[in-house]
Amino acid sequence: MVGIIHPFYESHRGAMEAAMCHRLDLVEAVLCERAYFLDIDGIRQEVMDEFEIVLSQMPYVGGAANRMSDFFMRLMGFMAISRVLRRHGLPVSVIGEIERETYRAQLLTIPEADRLASGRQFMSAENQTLLREQAEKSHQKEHNGDFVYDFVEPSVGEGFEFGINYKVCGFCEFATRHGYEEILKNICGLDFDAYATQGIHLERTQTLADGASYCNFRFSRLSSE
Repeated sequence: MVGIIHPFYESHRGAMEAAMCHRLDLVEAVLCERAYFLDIDGIRQEVMDEFEIVLSQMPYVGGAANRMSDFFMRLMGFMAISRVLRRHGLPVSVIGEIERETYRAQLLTIPEADRLASGRQFMSAENQTLLREQAEKSHQKEHNGDFVYDFVEPSVGEGFEFGINYKVCGFCEFATRHGYEEILKNICGLDFDAYATQGIHLERTQTLADGASYCNFRFSRLSSE
C-alpha cells in the first residue's frame, strides 16, 4: 500500500520519476538480452508502481540541509528495480550487474566536463571542510533513518586524500525496516561507478551490509584527472 510522500520528496518527485524512466529506457535492452522478458511495458509499470511505494517509505533526513538526502533521491529507485526483478526470479547478483551497468550508462549521459567538475568540487578543500562539519553533526542523529559518519584524515604515507567511515547507514536501516536486506548490497555497488565517472577513485574494503562495524570509504583522484 502506498503511504504519504514527505513534502520534500514530493517537491522533487518529477525529477526522480524522470530519472527512473531514463533508467528503464537504458535497461530495456539488457533485460531483453539477459532476462528474456517479453512484456517490458509490464515490467516498467511494475517498477514505477514499486517506486511509488519506495517514495512513501523514504525517511526524511533534513532535506536540502543534509547532503545525504541527495543520496536517497538518486539511489532509492534501484530498490524498486531490484524488488521487481527479484519477484520475477532474477538472481540478486545478476540484478546488481544490470543495475551497475544501467547506472553507469545513465551517469555517462552527463557531459564529461560537468562530471569532472563535480568530482573536483567533491575533492576540494572547501568540500572537505563541509564534510568534517557534517560528519560531526551527523552524530547528533537528528533524524531517524539518517547516516552517522566520521571524516577520516590520512596518516603519512597513506594513499588517499581523505576518507569517510559510515558508522550507521541510512540504506541499511531502510532495508531492515522494509525487508530489502537481500538486495541491499546492490546499492553499495553503485558507489564505485558514481565516483569513477567523476574522476574519483573509491577504495572500500568493508561495509555494514557485509557485517562490518563501519563502511570505510577512501577517496583519491584518478590518475587521468
